[in-house]
Amino acid sequence: MKLSDPIAKAIAAHAEKKRSFYLYDTAPMRAKIANLKNILPQGVSIYYAMKANPHAAFLGAAKEAGVTGVEIASLGEGERALAAGFRPDQLIFTGPGKSPEELRWSVTQRLRTVHLESMTEAHRLDKICGELGVKQDVLVRVNPNFDIHEAQAKFSGDSSKMGIDQNLFAEILPKILEFPNLNFLGLHVYAASGILRMADLLENCRRVFELAQKTEARHKGIICKVIDFGGGFGIDYLETGKDFSPEIYAKELQILIDEFGFKERALIIELGRYLAADSGWYCTEILDIKTSLGKKQVICAGGAHHFRRPVAIGINHPIVILPMNRPKVFEGQENVKNERVFIGGPLCNTADRLAPQDVRIEHAEIGDIAVFGLAGAYGLTMSHLEFLSHARPEEIVL
Repeated sequence: MKLSDPIAKAIAAHAEKKRSFYLYDTAPMRAKIANLKNILPQGVSIYYAMKANPHAAFLGAAKEAGVTGVEIASLGEGERALAAGFRPDQLIFTGPGKSPEELRWSVTQRLRTVHLESMTEAHRLDKICGELGVKQDVLVRVNPNFDIHEAQAKFSGDSSKMGIDQNLFAEILPKILEFPNLNFLGLHVYAASGILRMADLLENCRRVFELAQKTEARHKGIICKVIDFGGGFGIDYLETGKDFSPEIYAKELQILIDEFGFKERALIIELGRYLAADSGWYCTEILDIKTSLGKKQVICAGGAHHFRRPVAIGINHPIVILPMNRPKVFEGQENVKNERVFIGGPLCNTADRLAPQDVRIEHAEIGDIAVFGLAGAYGLTMSHLEFLSHARPEEIVL
């Protein structure tokens, strides 16, 4: 990872007053949305999966760049999206375990769609709609029986709290269609996240389209007008050079749409990580460097309580050490010179790692700033901020 001069200067300036912080620049996110809007097939809508980063700056960037709407997974996310200026009919509500209060809020707000994850949700939602005298558009989420092997996170091919198992779907759908207050619009099938292999993601799209075809053939008069196949666009955290190509994806997706005759369908992609990741950096001061049993231990002001994603997912993020040229604490203090090191924070447990695998660092001194890239997605809000009652890192927007 290489920091641009403006980003490096901004980090250095803020590091004079703050030991740990997130720095955000939403320009990359805006550029990605603009590119996708330009290249995606007609009828494909982009929804920002705000769980990646619910900060107002990211919601504002998504809105100004022209996403169709926001995918929410809680009432709290919904309220944040509305506060950012999105209309209720621009929100789609996904996720398991929606409370009765969240379902009622969805209906009273008139959200675009509620995605049913179980028969319990269907019964609750239908009853609420009946009480309020309205009909709610819904998608049914299916837990597919196929797997994407090289994804960073998998949501299919196994027992899951998300969606209705594919082998039960044909039996359950007729029951959902009988609810008088629910208007079935189509399917939501999201097999995996963080996919870099283009063939895998396109195969997922093909199988979702096949499921829609089979559903329509089995249930006469039913048309899956809306198909949400999630997101899944991968990010090259390990800097292997295998970046996801949205241009190839768009071209191949158009071929699939033409093949299945789905030109008139409304297709939804939910993107969070892909849009937000490279718009953020987690920055933390190196407080100590010492040797333990032959290995250097680099200890930072912030750790997994600020930036939990690397150790939670088991993937190193790109790292750069920004020199600050601060006075030595004492003569003879240790430093790092082209060594593989442990790097973590001040928490009193062995899971407090900022990189799950030891990293090679060319040079680091106490007082320098460790900068972790691709931290705009699943950073602060994914972290266990209250552990040991350390101060929260500030979020700084350029």
